[in-house]
Amino acid sequence: MFKDTFQRYINMVEQTLDQLPWKQNLINESMRYSLIGGGKRIRPVLALASAETVGGKPEAILQAAVALELIHTYSLIHDDLPAMDNDDYRRGRLSNHKVFGEAQAILAGDALLTYAFELLGNLDHAQPERLLRVITEVAMAAGKDGMVGGQVLDLAGEGRDLTLNEIEEIHKAKTGAILTVSARLGGILGGGSEDEIDALTEYAQSLGLAFQIKDDILDIVGDSETLGKPAGSDLRQGKSTYVSLLGLEGASKQLHDQIIKAQAALEPFADKGLFLKELAFYIEERKH
Repeated sequence: MFKDTFQRYINMVEQTLDQLPWKQNLINESMRYSLIGGGKRIRPVLALASAETVGGKPEAILQAAVALELIHTYSLIHDDLPAMDNDDYRRGRLSNHKVFGEAQAILAGDALLTYAFELLGNLDHAQPERLLRVITEVAMAAGKDGMVGGQVLDLAGEGRDLTLNEIEEIHKAKTGAILTVSARLGGILGGGSEDEIDALTEYAQSLGLAFQIKDDILDIVGDSETLGKPAGSDLRQGKSTYVSLLGLEGASKQLHDQIIKAQAALEPFADKGLFLKELAFYIEERKH
């Protein structure tokens, strides 16, 4: 049941991405190279599932859900740059800057970010007040107090022994902010009540931390071929992680605790929250 539903969401996302109008020029080629190059599509899936959980139609918010994937992809292109994480591979292929050059990679990331807000602004059939709320929240989640701010903290923490609270602060912003706003976007545009949106928020905040803790674990125990990017990059860059601070066993316990918290937040939805509960297990058990 979970696999079928997950695949249904994935198919919706991939079809929408493929149908976006792409001109035959260098910037579009560079954007598509990273955007269509695979990925778990967790953010748009989370948005679609959240909309359906509150009784909305996922088809009605597809364009908004896809916008989240554009923002995520832009962040990966920029993260891989030599000035950032300096990774040559992403999703099993050469990073964008290794194929198109650093300047073009920067521009591709910029274009994906701005295109995402173009898609959000042109969403059909959304209540104007709910759409404006979503656009504002997505901008905040992607910006200086969210994902970008988290990346700043992450870079500043390289080579330092961070505390658990400092690591958590980085993860809540760098990874958690966009995952949280994905669930909120689905809840808001799906017509959810404030109590339902709050429950989705609590769920996604724990899911975001779990996602990053799992990344920390995979960076140690995973292999580059499965991950689609170099394993051990955190260690080489001198980053403090849950694993470096707590060990594999301690990090795994933290991961499981966050999964349990995420699932508990879904109790108000009863059976309607089953897919999101199973999505949390998927995050915990993923191999890449």
